Amino acid sequence: MRDLRDPAELLTAAAKDDRAAWDELEARFGPRMWAVARACGLSTVDAADAVQGAWLRLLQHLTDIRDPASVGGWLVTTVRREALLMQRKDPPLVSAAEPVGEPDPAAAVLEADGRRRLWQTVSTLDEPCRSILELVANEAGNQQVASRLGLPAGSVGPTKARCLEKLRTLLSLQETAQ
Repeated sequence: MRDLRDPAELLTAAAKDDRAAWDELEARFGPRMWAVARACGLSTVDAADAVQGAWLRLLQHLTDIRDPASVGGWLVTTVRREALLMQRKDPPLVSAAEPVGEPDPAAAVLEADGRRRLWQTVSTLDEPCRSILELVANEAGNQQVASRLGLPAGSVGPTKARCLEKLRTLLSLQETAQ
């Protein structure tokens, strides 16, 4: 069996209209993109649109990708953004074609893995960020957080915003590294 080509090599070939390179990109990254779109709660039809939108973005930015070796992470991030945009424009509705109570196993695995990585990353944050995010995850309001951590009530919102930004940055760096 032929070794898989390097992602950077695939992007270069795809930019030159190499159909085999596109096929290899799709085979390598398509299933994960689908799983991410479904894990975002999209229906099968909407997930298809999100995945197609991510491929379109790749086509538009083939020569702009800063780190071609990380195209897999770029595609996953892009499909997640596409899914979030779709949800903002049109909140998901339960479809009669998709039975409730039968979760997609791949989506469940990705969701569990995402939760595990999230909390591992939260555990690396310094105080008070770690405690603030744990309390917020348990639906504590700003007053409760202030009271539990002995912080001024007016400082919780801005501190929480800074902590969330640190968390987003760390998670984004992890996704890029994948």
